[in-house]
Amino acid sequence: MSDILKLVGVTELPLHHGKAPRWLFERMVKLGKCIVEVIIYEYGNDEFLRRVSNPFWFQAFSCVLGWDFHSSGATTVTMGALKMALKPEETGIAITGGKGKISRRTPEEIRKIGNMFSLSSHKIENLLYSSRMAAKVDNTLIQAGYPLYHHSFVFKEDGKWSVIQQGLSIEDQTARRYHWLSDHVKSFVVEPHDAIVGDRFKENVLDMTAKESEDCRKVSTDLVKDGPERIKKDLLSLRPHYQKELREFFGQRGKEFFIDVLKMPRKVNWKALERAYDFQPKNYEELIGIQGIGPSTARGLALVSEIIYGEPPSWKDPCKYSFCVGGKDGLPHPIDVKTYSEISQFMGDVIKELDIEKKEKIEALRRLGDFLRSVEIKQKSL
Repeated sequence: MSDILKLVGVTELPLHHGKAPRWLFERMVKLGKCIVEVIIYEYGNDEFLRRVSNPFWFQAFSCVLGWDFHSSGATTVTMGALKMALKPEETGIAITGGKGKISRRTPEEIRKIGNMFSLSSHKIENLLYSSRMAAKVDNTLIQAGYPLYHHSFVFKEDGKWSVIQQGLSIEDQTARRYHWLSDHVKSFVVEPHDAIVGDRFKENVLDMTAKESEDCRKVSTDLVKDGPERIKKDLLSLRPHYQKELREFFGQRGKEFFIDVLKMPRKVNWKALERAYDFQPKNYEELIGIQGIGPSTARGLALVSEIIYGEPPSWKDPCKYSFCVGGKDGLPHPIDVKTYSEISQFMGDVIKELDIEKKEKIEALRRLGDFLRSVEIKQKSL
């Protein structure tokens, strides 16, 4: 199967509450184990990492396991089932982290399994750094209102890794999923994702990972290296008594954006900025990696960079492609039918090779077919 282009995308992921029924989850564990074992046997561990990093395949895989294709649980339950199904000592693949409090155990799990794989301390530290930075980037540098509540870090015994993590919006009860693959990450702070999958395309989203934000990243780093007092002075100039000027400057972005601007100076972590000044980060990635540099601080630096120093970040939501329903009005382009056909063929072939009962094979193929037909119907309705 040919390599699939990197995608940034939107699918339907309404937030669903509750737990998966035990009978369904146990079936998902069993079937998921069978499918992954065939993939590993036929194509190798690298191929599995590529698959879970691809939103097309991941969505189809979740449906084959029996989960509702448009649910937020497509992420959390599918990864939970895989974590239970795959034993690192048997497959050479480790799935760490998970939903809520379980995600906090990720570093501990990485260390434990890394030692099991006999990875060097250097490689284990790299894995820990990658897990932490992937979570921090999606919590801090892309501000669309989706704080993370699920973080799955998948890695191989040679140190290659993938991230599947998800955030939720309390406001509109939707979720957004982020896919990462180590082979494609050239920089943690410059368009590192394989895909960003969500239900809403939003206005005025701060995206500090966009290439268009490069100069803003440089100015933000320079500001920190000059010391907190300079930043404090600049931010104070954006307080409410400059309301008229700010309203005129941001008028085209709407009232909600304007209000967020005025709140920024009161949320900056000054202690973190003092630590950053002492550290003197060489680049924006080093800056973001400092403890305490969170969403408000990153946003405050970005606003100072734009308003005072004329180097704006990107305010465009990185969700641009819908693989379930297409973009708004069919833009920027319709569903990638060729890719879907390839994935359908791949999944169909894998299911046929499974060592399971004929009835379960038929049900899995039927679910895959139902999902793909639903995609075709929605595409035709655009």
